[in-house]
Amino acid sequence: MSARVLIVDDAAFMRMMIKDILSKNGFDVVGEANDGAEAVEKFKELSPDLVTMDITMPEMDGITALKEIKAIDPSAKIIMCSAMGQQAMVIDAIQAGAKDFIVKPFQADRVVEAIQKALG
Repeated sequence: MSARVLIVDDAAFMRMMIKDILSKNGFDVVGEANDGAEAVEKFKELSPDLVTMDITMPEMDGITALKEIKAIDPSAKIIMCSAMGQQAMVIDAIQAGAKDFIVKPFQADRVVEAIQKALG
């Protein structure tokens, strides 16, 4: 069975890009959210195996959403997505329980590698 992934990013084209990479590599994209608050709701609803989470979003940022999801499910696997120059935020995310992070612009092989690693 392929891993079920929830993609969270406020930019539709970024979600589409990640979805494309994942679909081509045999992952099952079960949902998308465009902010942290929606991510938390979708996580409860879909119980994905893994979440890709953008850091900078309106409503609720990715690190807050990460903490809320971890509170719901401490074993949740979340990979943060950040643009260059957000190292401090990435460190916060890892400390808050993120499994890994991928830097935008995405390289398909790095995305797949991070997800496979996070899923064990």
